[in-house]
Amino acid sequence: MTDSRAERIRALMTSRFAPQALELTDDSALHAGHAGARPGGETHYTLAMTSAAFAGLNRVARSRLVNEALAGEFQAGLHALALKLRAPGEG
Repeated sequence: MTDSRAERIRALMTSRFAPQALELTDDSALHAGHAGARPGGETHYTLAMTSAAFAGLNRVARSRLVNEALAGEFQAGLHALALKLRAPGEG
């Protein structure tokens, strides 16, 4: 099993979406004391990803795919995920 939530998210996104670009930032420290925050962090992330799987899909459909792929992480304590999802060639 992969150690950190970030590693698990990266592995899931890579296997599901074969991204051309993937950037994952742990923003948990910025949310200390807020809802869903935990002392150990790994609760709030920003994911920027470019994948051909998003071509022809609107923002809501793209977000839905990613959130469905990460359902297990949300059940296990992932509280918030900011998404920046693009298809190749989009600015």
